[in-house]
Order: sequence, then structure tokens, then C-alpha cells
Amino acid sequence: MYRRFLNTNDYYGIITQEALSQLLRNAPERILQAEESAEMSIVEYLSENYEIENELRKGKYIAQYERSITYPVGAHLYYEENIYEVIRSLSGYKAPSDMCYWEEYSDLVNKIQEVKPYSQFGTYYKDDIVFYNGLAFICVEDHGYKFGNIRIPLVNGWEIVEFSEWLPIDYKLWDVVIYESNFYTLISEEGFDNSINPFDSNNWGAIADYNPEYNDYELSSHEYIVYNGVVFRPEIDVNADIPKIGTNLSSGDPRNYNLKKHFVRLSLYELTKLIAPNNVSIVRIKDYEESMKWLSDAAKLKLNPQIPRKVIDEHRPVMDWQMATFQNDYDPYKNPWLI
Repeated sequence: MYRRFLNTNDYYGIITQEALSQLLRNAPERILQAEESAEMSIVEYLSENYEIENELRKGKYIAQYERSITYPVGAHLYYEENIYEVIRSLSGYKAPSDMCYWEEYSDLVNKIQEVKPYSQFGTYYKDDIVFYNGLAFICVEDHGYKFGNIRIPLVNGWEIVEFSEWLPIDYKLWDVVIYESNFYTLISEEGFDNSINPFDSNNWGAIADYNPEYNDYELSSHEYIVYNGVVFRPEIDVNADIPKIGTNLSSGDPRNYNLKKHFVRLSLYELTKLIAPNNVSIVRIKDYEESMKWLSDAAKLKLNPQIPRKVIDEHRPVMDWQMATFQNDYDPYKNPWLI
């Protein structure tokens, strides 16, 4: 699927929301087609001299906030339809695990080139190998983003709690038992009668199933939950951090402003051309021509688009042989061969 550099709110600077909705005509996929065409033009003009692919990635990899993801400082994300920079690490929730998903791996002979860094947005299958925190790990069980089951190597916030079948014997406070396929813990010893089963006794409390949407699990030795027929309790804080602007989020857009402006103009032109090719407004045509001229001038180094230049092995900007040989003035407009 095409990953967007732009978002729909970017268009509202030069077109109203109502006008954009009328253009799309209940076909939102058209905007993706238009952006793909606009991106092809941008890459075609700028890829020779500029790191345009990296600039585009800055927008394409701004992910929507998800509670299951841990975001490091400096990452950018969409939250409540706006772009924010993470200024303090934002931890995701940690689900219990009754199996091992990663094992440390040391045999990297002939495989070092194939190993990629671990990503929470990746999907991993048995025998996949990743690097994480300077160590190599091999996948033992299929999991990952597409499975809705993100498992970070070495991160497990829950420990297994021992339990036994209920019997009419004495129990200590917070002991865990199973009775008729349900789990219970002794919550009170006052008036405890060990002959009354947990279902009929007020001294026992039922243990609830784990719920990833619940975000108030306490760091307590008796905060029990049930996951896949096993009882767990948290070892660390297993809740997701709550995004708060000014606390762990700060407004910030990493995308190049010039690139975003011209990308929007080109996309709108391509969009109107897709929908009504014989009825493109003069405004859209004028914006398109100005943006294409900007791309052409940037490609010929007549202006600075504020995009990093590509460099060669000597760490100097890429420069074709004509420029290296025939440039007779530092003013690009006095070099007619550029035009």
C-alpha cells in the first residue's frame, strides 16, 4: 500500500474541506493516485542531486499513535490528527506472554548482511534474525505488527503465578486457585470457611482476564490477571504512557516545508485532472506550472530547496561533468548551459 508523505489536513491551506470532498466524490483512493503521480514528478526531477528519497521518508514514516507501540525520543507521530514530536519516551502497554518469542542468537556466520534492526512495525516469522540493543535475536514464534502481537526482545513485564486446584483446606491471603475452570484469589481471611467453594464464598475474588484496553494495572504482588489460561502479575509498570502535550509530546513537523507546499500543489492538479481533465481551473494550472518551475530550477541548482545534497565518496556534493568542466561563474544564471 502507498505510504503517504502528505496528510489530508495539508490540503486545507489552499483548498477548503468542502471543496476537497466534492473533488473526491466519495472516492478517497483518488487522492492516493494523485499523490503517487506528484511524487513521481518530484523524484524524477530531484533524485539526481538531492536526497529526496530520505526527505520523503520523513513524512511517510510518521505513524499514527498506537498504545501498543513504544516511541523513543525524537520520533514523530500523528495524535488527534496533528503531528507531534516525542520529547520524552512514550511506552506502550506490555501484554503477558506464556511463550518465548525471541532467543539470543550468536551464530551470524554468512548471515551478517541479512540481519536488520528490530522494528515494532515489522512482522516476524520463525528463524528471522534481528539486531536489538547491540545483540542478535532469532524469532522462535510468529508474531509482529500484522499479527497484532508486538513482542520486543528482552521485554516482558509479567511473571507467572503458581496456582492449584481448589480443595477444602486452609489457604493464605492472596493464594490463587482454580475452581470449575475459573481462577480465584483469597482476598479476605475474616470469617474464612475452607469448606465453602470459591464461587459461593465472599472470601474469594474472581480473577479477570487480561484486557489490553485497560490501562490501570497496579504494580502489586497481588494484581492478578488471566491470559491464555495462565495467571500473571506485573513485574514492572505494564500500562501505556498517556500522551500529554508539553509532557511527552511537542508540536513539530519534520517534513520539508518547500517540499510539502509544492507536493500539495502538484497533487491537487493531478487530482482535478483525474476527475475532470477538461475542466481544470486556472488556479490549479498556475500553481502546477509554478511548482514544476520550482522543481526544474532546483534540479538545475538555480535555487536552494533546503533538501540535503547527495554526496560522493569524497563527501562532496554530486556534480555532473558539464558543471565541473564548463561552469564559468558562481552565479548559476550566468551559465546558459544550465537553462
